[in-house]
Amino acid sequence: MGIGDLVREWKIGDQVCALLSGGGYAEYVSVDQGQCLPIPKGFSYAEAAALPETLFTVYHNVFKRGTLKSGDNFLVHGGSGGIGSMAIQLAKLSGAKVFVTVGSDAKASYCKRIGADVAINYKKEDFEEIIGKNQIDVVLDSIGGDYFAKNIEILKEDGHLIYINAMQGAKVELNLFKLMQKRIYISGSLLRSRSIAFKKEVRNEIIDHVFPLLQLGLFKTNIYRVFELENAQTAHTILDSGDFTGKLVFVF
Repeated sequence: MGIGDLVREWKIGDQVCALLSGGGYAEYVSVDQGQCLPIPKGFSYAEAAALPETLFTVYHNVFKRGTLKSGDNFLVHGGSGGIGSMAIQLAKLSGAKVFVTVGSDAKASYCKRIGADVAINYKKEDFEEIIGKNQIDVVLDSIGGDYFAKNIEILKEDGHLIYINAMQGAKVELNLFKLMQKRIYISGSLLRSRSIAFKKEVRNEIIDHVFPLLQLGLFKTNIYRVFELENAQTAHTILDSGDFTGKLVFVF
């Protein structure tokens, strides 16, 4: 292991985790110094590995793009996954009321244990009917498809709808008059294609605003299971099934 000649933020022996731009199935990777985070006190390597992708994604989309603040109502679809688990904890710490949608009662119970106020099993209930119209300030959605129109209905005036994926379809129909009437902000982002300078800026804000909460033990990464690389097929079978909570992590 080593550092480049222009690296000034880190030295040999520092314990770091990093947001990669791909290629994480490897014993060694190269990464810009601005995408590295110090491993929080008390974190294992596996816990640290599960931190950057979820933390960068949630912080930027929920708090910067979505402007979530204390007293807001926040909904995250897919609340039991890695992103959802992080979003629940950080939103709750910010003083928001947290709603989630999940695919089983067990996942609903998990989300409530880590801070969700309302957990809706979408296989049994319609989240639009449960939440009601004009109730939510910020929605973080990775589903897309027919959730789009329902998201618009449940959002308050001046609400924010943030997309980070579209697992059930990227093409949707939008009623522009509804959008104008409620003054809704619709946005979306992908981390991988963003510049190193942008990622460093997000990293710096995370260190300033989020790491103090980590150091106090107020939230954590939630790991479902740790795998050796030779068990990658098993891990991907579980991932494809959706029958897990939190993160799956490989160790070398």
